[in-house]
Amino acid sequence: MIDITDMTQRTGAQRDIAGLPGNRGPARTPTYLAKGTPQLRATPPRLDRIVPLADIAAEPWQRLADAAIEPNGYYLPDWEAAVNTFARGRGDASALTAWGGADTATGAARLIGLLPVISAWRAYRIPLPALVSADPYGALGTPLLDRDAAEDAARRLMRQALDAGQHALILREVPLEGPALAAFARVLAPQGLQLRVLQAWRRAALDASGDADERLGEGLSAKKLKNLRRLRHRLTEHGEVAVQVASRPDDIGAALDTFLALEARGWKAQRGTALAQHDGDVHFMRTATAALAARGACEIITLKAGDTPVAAGVVLRHLGRAFWFKIGIDERFAKVSPGVQLALDLTRHLCADGAIVDADSTAMPDHPMIDPIWSARLAIGDVLIPLKRNDPVPAAIHAALRLREAARTPARRLVHILRAIKERQQ
Repeated sequence: MIDITDMTQRTGAQRDIAGLPGNRGPARTPTYLAKGTPQLRATPPRLDRIVPLADIAAEPWQRLADAAIEPNGYYLPDWEAAVNTFARGRGDASALTAWGGADTATGAARLIGLLPVISAWRAYRIPLPALVSADPYGALGTPLLDRDAAEDAARRLMRQALDAGQHALILREVPLEGPALAAFARVLAPQGLQLRVLQAWRRAALDASGDADERLGEGLSAKKLKNLRRLRHRLTEHGEVAVQVASRPDDIGAALDTFLALEARGWKAQRGTALAQHDGDVHFMRTATAALAARGACEIITLKAGDTPVAAGVVLRHLGRAFWFKIGIDERFAKVSPGVQLALDLTRHLCADGAIVDADSTAMPDHPMIDPIWSARLAIGDVLIPLKRNDPVPAAIHAALRLREAARTPARRLVHILRAIKERQQ
C-alpha cells in the first residue's frame, strides 16, 4: 500500500514551489486593490520551471490564446489574470509553461503552452503530490496549447510538473473529447500510459451553426414554446419588452452594474455567493469584462420590461465558442420564467452571430433551466495525467480522490436538488 503522505514528503511536494501554496499550508488570499490592473510582468519569466501566474506577460499569453488548439474563455489573460489578482479565494495561482522557438514578431521564446495550477492540498485538502488546474471562476480547466505544437506543449508542461517533484497533473472540468486532452493522450501513449478519468458528466451546449428556432424546437415541445410566448406577453404589462447586448467597453460597465444588482437580489445573495457581496469579486469583474470587451471577447445580455431589468447574463467568447458565465434575475418576475426567457434570447443572439460556432453553458449536469433549451451535450470530466512510467503514486492519488468523492457525493446531490427546485420556481 502506498503511503501518499510519506510519498509527498519524500518528493518534496510540500515545499512552496514558485509561489504555489504548500500542501499543508493555508491558501494565501490575493491582495484586493482599490485601483489598478492585474499584476503581470513585462519581461519573460524563467522558462525551465513553474512560476507565479503573475509572472506571465500579457502579450505572449494573448498570442497563445489566439493560436490555441481548443478555446477556453476562462483562461484568457484578461480574465484569468483579473481572477488571480482580485477574486476572493482564487489568487496566488502558479503556472506551468511550455516555450518553443523564437517568436517571429519579437524574437523572444514563444509561449506554446500554459496551465494555471494550484497544489492538491489547496484544491482538495489532501496532501497529494499533484498539481491541479486552477479555478478560473468558471467551470472549465482546459490548458492553452498552441495548435501547431500541441503535443510538444503538453510534453513540456508534464516535464515541468515532474521536475517540480510532482507525480501527476489533474485537469478539472475539461472536455473529454476535445483536442487539448487528445494531445496529452498522444504524449502518454508511447510510454504505455493512459489518462485516468476521475469523474465524468455531460452538460448542456448549443450548436449555434443552425437556425435558432430549429435548435429550440429540438429540446422544447411546441406546447412548451407556446406557453413561453404567453409568459413573455405577460411581461408587456410592465412595459415594452426589449433585449440589449452590451459588447463595447463604453457600455459594458453599465450592463455589468445591472447584472451585479440582479444577481445580488436572488438566492445567491442569501447563500453569500453573489459577486456583488465581495469587493474583490466586483473588482475582478469590472477589470475583466472591460478588458475583454475591448477585444470583442465579452458581452452582457439584458432582458428588460420597460425600464426594469428582468434578467442579465455574462458571456465570454473565444475562438468561435461562447461561454455562459453567470445569470442574474429579478425574482419578482419568477412567474414569467425570466431565466428561461433570457436563455431563449441568448440562443437567438448566438445563432445569428456568424462568428460563433457553439456555446458551452458551463452549467452543472442536468441543469433544470438550460438543459431543455440547449439540447447538445458536452462530455466533461476531471482527468488525472500520470507523469512517468512505472510510478505507483498516480494510482494511489486516483484512489484517494475517489474515496473523497464518494464521501462528498450524497451531500452535493442534496444541494443540487435544492438549487434545482429554486431555479425551477424562477
